[in-house]
Amino acid sequence: MNGNDCKTGVSLLKLGQAPGNGELIRRITVGADDLAGFIKEKYFADYIALGGSKIKFVTGKAGSGKTHFLQLLSLAAKELGFTVVGFSAKDVWLHDFGEIYSEIVKGSDLTLCLGKCAEKIVNGLGYDFSEIGARGQGTFADYLSSIGEFDALIKREIRNQLRAMFLKNPLLDNNFAIAVSLLTGGILGCPVLESASGDMLLSWLMGGKDINLRALRGLGLSPAKITRHNARHMLRSLAEVHRIASVPGIVVMIDNTEILVRSTSLDPVRYTRLKREDAYESIRELIDEIDTMGNLMFFYAFDRELIDNELFGIKSYQALWMRVQNEIVSDRFNRFTDIIDLDRLWAAELTEENLLELSGRVAEAVNEHSGGAARISGEMASRILSKAGYAKTSLPRQTVLATTGSDYGTGDLDNDGF
Repeated sequence: MNGNDCKTGVSLLKLGQAPGNGELIRRITVGADDLAGFIKEKYFADYIALGGSKIKFVTGKAGSGKTHFLQLLSLAAKELGFTVVGFSAKDVWLHDFGEIYSEIVKGSDLTLCLGKCAEKIVNGLGYDFSEIGARGQGTFADYLSSIGEFDALIKREIRNQLRAMFLKNPLLDNNFAIAVSLLTGGILGCPVLESASGDMLLSWLMGGKDINLRALRGLGLSPAKITRHNARHMLRSLAEVHRIASVPGIVVMIDNTEILVRSTSLDPVRYTRLKREDAYESIRELIDEIDTMGNLMFFYAFDRELIDNELFGIKSYQALWMRVQNEIVSDRFNRFTDIIDLDRLWAAELTEENLLELSGRVAEAVNEHSGGAARISGEMASRILSKAGYAKTSLPRQTVLATTGSDYGTGDLDNDGF
């Protein structure tokens, strides 16, 4: 993490917000590292990497660490080679899964994945992919031509490899398979793909709206756009292409989902009753289909109001609530739970000693860049703990604000979560 990133992270800390990805996230983490490690080991490295898929929900009071926790998980997933896509529900409509798919594919660097697929084909044919770059050749076809081996036999074999990798793969949508086969062939230089056609295929794969359907037909695709009705199927195909490219999977982090029930003038997105119910139905459909997908993990994060609001929250849509509620509740924090309640985690993990450790880490990080922070006293830690049950703001944010001297005591800050 460079100096500017650290300064930005410290500035966010002073506002009671998550400091962003990088070294600072892990440096100040207290209490959530064990759970993050558990998810990394049991889900990312094992279940998801081996072809499973899962949805989890992260909730808690304002400042409970939802955004921080997502960023911590993002670091863990990236270390294992996963593609990680994170965005705020304030920026992407949740009632149309086509919009969510589009955001995911734009953040997944599909071109890089197809490049890895092309590399597998080259190496599978007995050539060294790295040799192409070393010789300064533009494509595999150019390289073969330079050594006098670009004949009809090798052309046929390249097409056979593309067909086996994509077109005969039952886990890929037919249109999706044709598109990625053409693009990968374009990377190899066989078959040759015009630049305009490649751009159109990429735009179609990303859910572009202004697609010339007649031109799609000319490339062998059915004249159909990616919509809310087929987007989950396309996401399944996207994850399969990642698997083919030896990427262990895709992890999707959707923050600020409580926007579905908020209606203040400060929020840029408004959900009518119908759009809100469409969003709940979209999540419900994803839950029902998640077992048919592979190498995918979703995290939806939201403030408690999305559950507590009986009129507009998740409980108002029984088809969804029946699928996400915890049937068995115990005093012990269940690390396998589908609803990760960070308030319950802090109640179990954040003792007075841990609050002092958190405060010390934050003070050290802040003072390295701007100064003005001081480790809280045992009396202050005890006071924060005593208010935990009824304070609007959660323990971590209260501790951070007390440490940095940033308006501690209001208990009503409603920034994007820490």
